[in-house]
Amino acid sequence: MKQIPLYCLLLGVLLGCGKNEAPADTADPTEAAPATGEAAIPDQVTLTAAEQQMGGLRLGTLTNRPMSGGLKVNGVLDVPPENLTSVSAPLGGFVQHTELLQGTKVRAGEVLAIIRNPDFVQLQQDYLETRSQLKFAKAEYERQGELYRQEVAPQKNYQRAQAEYEAMQVKTNAQAARLRFAGLPVGGAMVTTAAVRTPKSGFVKAVNVSVGQSVTPTDVLFEIVNPEHLHVELMVFEKDIPQVKEQQLVRFTLGNDSVSRERTARVYLISKTISNERTVRVHAHLDNEDEQLLPGTFVRAVIETNRVTVPTLPEKAVVQYGAQAYVFVATNAAGPAGTASYRMVPVMRGVSEDGYTEFHLPAAELGKPLRFVVEGAYSLLGKLKNAEEEE
Repeated sequence: MKQIPLYCLLLGVLLGCGKNEAPADTADPTEAAPATGEAAIPDQVTLTAAEQQMGGLRLGTLTNRPMSGGLKVNGVLDVPPENLTSVSAPLGGFVQHTELLQGTKVRAGEVLAIIRNPDFVQLQQDYLETRSQLKFAKAEYERQGELYRQEVAPQKNYQRAQAEYEAMQVKTNAQAARLRFAGLPVGGAMVTTAAVRTPKSGFVKAVNVSVGQSVTPTDVLFEIVNPEHLHVELMVFEKDIPQVKEQQLVRFTLGNDSVSRERTARVYLISKTISNERTVRVHAHLDNEDEQLLPGTFVRAVIETNRVTVPTLPEKAVVQYGAQAYVFVATNAAGPAGTASYRMVPVMRGVSEDGYTEFHLPAAELGKPLRFVVEGAYSLLGKLKNAEEEE
């Protein structure tokens, strides 16, 4: 009977030990997951033939291209001073007629406007009177010369007539030049109107008058611009100007060009003054003239300060996810017929130019015969991230 309590005690100890071990064996597996660490982000995606066609995938290899490291600057298209003409009415008056509109193409000598001025009559009258006096002075000069040669008249009379004739010639020529300068006829019927003509060919940039308006000789009636020999005028910050040298290549696009067509120019002149905005003007001559370009057009440009050959891929091949750039490479992993696998590789992006981007592969990928996805990379990125979210 004394052994019964001992058996009960041993049975109770054994049962207690069983209860303590049971929770460890049946613990919730989700609570133990953090001990193994987070799952790695997937970097490989497999597509069927249909998915590859839908995504427009195309493979290619890297290309070594000369790329520039340059200064990104802004500027405008401008014309040299000799290609910009301001037209005025030399003697002023009232605008009687003009049909010009901005953008009209004009040729040298073409009439831009008709100016009416009553003073034109006085100018013509003075010329005609002086011309008559010149005829009399010439006749007197010839008569005195004949008398002097016959020793009938003294020499001083001949000299006086000669001086008066020459002075009248000067006066007549001066008045004729003034008439031509005003656009008035020299001799003939007197008129009260004069034509204002353009001295150079080009396009009308500005029309500053209207019919009936009173103008003075200092008023600019029209501005004519000749778009030939346009140059690019760039604004370079003071701190960057030591990098700019003559004959450096300038690549620029127009601010109003929807297709961002790139054009080139060469640095021709670097200003020696600094503006209040701490910028320096840099002039560049276009490599190819284009009549479609207009003065004053805003441009975005890159001045090439150095140029090196680097590995590149088309810009569409390099995708951005977060703060990291990636490319996709085809793998040789065996899979079902018609499928293909692609691996995402992080890269370091460099300069972008002419639709290509410089990039640098990780050291572990160098030397491998890689085939890159050059079109459809963002489709792969989207499928890869969707698969990651589903998991």
